[in-house]
Amino acid sequence: MAIATFGPKYIWDDHTLLTVLAVVVNLINGILMILANRNLFNDFDELERKIHLESMALTLGSAVVVGLSYTLLDTTNLIKHDAEISNLVLFIGVMYLICITVNTRRYT
Repeated sequence: MAIATFGPKYIWDDHTLLTVLAVVVNLINGILMILANRNLFNDFDELERKIHLESMALTLGSAVVVGLSYTLLDTTNLIKHDAEISNLVLFIGVMYLICITVNTRRYT
């Protein structure tokens, strides 16, 4: 992600082919990461699956509600800055961590 973001500006001086290649490599890496995560979940026992499934469901629901509300705040100019996807990604990561922690304590 860093190479695709900063490469065009600092490494290869806005060369389109290299930028597209960096984005494609990032996309392929993301797909492989999803497949590796799926394999990991297939190796979990029933309790681990329940903990993660519930955590993912709560995180997805929260991300949709918070993301749409955040966008609405931006489009109605109730916040001075632009709504950035990085803020939502950070929220998703923190929310998942909290849900995993709470669910692990609850079920074990």
